[in-house]
Formats: sequence, structure tokens, C-alpha cells
Amino acid sequence: MHFIIKRFSAVICFVLISSAAMAQDRVVYHIDDAATQATKGLRNVRNHLDVAPKTRITVVTHANGVDFLMEDAKDAKNPSVDYGSLVSALKARGVTFEVCEITLINRSLKKEQFTLDAAFTPSGVARIAELQLRERAAYIKP
Repeated sequence: MHFIIKRFSAVICFVLISSAAMAQDRVVYHIDDAATQATKGLRNVRNHLDVAPKTRITVVTHANGVDFLMEDAKDAKNPSVDYGSLVSALKARGVTFEVCEITLINRSLKKEQFTLDAAFTPSGVARIAELQLRERAAYIKP
């Protein structure tokens, strides 16, 4: 009987360790000011995926952070940086980009003004909390 319990315990430990090893890292990048965070944040996300390609990354935007997800958006400091192509390339690698709908209301913006790569969430701040608490996503603010 002692042997069976010992063997069962070893199997349970193996399963738990294997599950932890197979767990996928989750990260939420928080952008609330596109002018100071977008280029740097997109570069951070790209570099992150280059070294940890299986990471599930969600970029949550609100306030002035939504601006880089608008159609034809470019970096004001460096107009050669086309946000649309950078976002599309990252989306192709599995990154999700979410825009706060409260921001849309507060700034009188419409969903049609945003790139097709953008998804929408009722509240950017609430979504960040949900990702951190329920999905155990690490929080990064570039």
C-alpha cells in the first residue's frame, strides 16, 4: 500500500510539474499615451516575442494611447514609422490589440476610424485588471 501511495504521489508531482512547464506566459502591455509609448512599446513587444515566441501578449490602450491604432497613424516624431504595418506584423505573431470603448465615447471616436487589427473592450483599465487577476498576465508599461 505504501508503494502505491508513493507511486501515485510521484505521478501527481510529474503531472503538476509538466503542466507548469507547458503553461504559456501571458503579458499585458498598457499604453495610455501613444506619443510617448507606442513606438517604444511596439519595439518592446517585438523584442519580447523574438526571445519568447510562445508568449501570449495583449496590448491594451486607452485615453491618448489609442491613437496609434487609428487608420494611417504614424509616429509624430518619426513619420517614417507606420504604425499600421508594425501592428499587422505583431498581430500575425499572435498579439492582440484592444481599444477602450470608454475612450471612444469620451473622445467622440468611432470604431471605423481604427485599423482592422484593433479589437475593442468595454473598459481598458478593467481589461488590464482582468488580465492580471484572472489570466495571471504580467504587467508592462513601456
